[in-house]
Amino acid sequence: MDSETFGVEKGRGREVVDWINSCARKERLKLEARLYGHDMATQNFGTFEMFSWVGDPKAARRLTVRASKRFRVRVIEGAYKTRDSIFHTKRSDYAMVRRGERVIGHLQLEMPRVGRGEWQAVKEERR
Repeated sequence: MDSETFGVEKGRGREVVDWINSCARKERLKLEARLYGHDMATQNFGTFEMFSWVGDPKAARRLTVRASKRFRVRVIEGAYKTRDSIFHTKRSDYAMVRRGERVIGHLQLEMPRVGRGEWQAVKEERR
């Protein structure tokens, strides 16, 4: 599996992604994360550097939460889908904003289905 809807507070992306990759190698997990040069601004939570990962989804979520606790930063944990089977003109994804193990909000992300686009936060909810 893979996902492009994970993020970390702006300015800390390289440090967090390097740490996630080193932990994955140390624990022999099938996971690789990389920054892909997209920043996403949210109204309630600040700006995030988005990163993608390839590998085990459970390990990606666990290491993202651990990185949030270790570096004391907010992270976006994405790749949550709805169960509806309606075809939309835009790709949609849902994400949780975490600080450590605590969920501090939810995001609805959208990207054009056709062409090259970037993820945008459409709806935000604070907890």
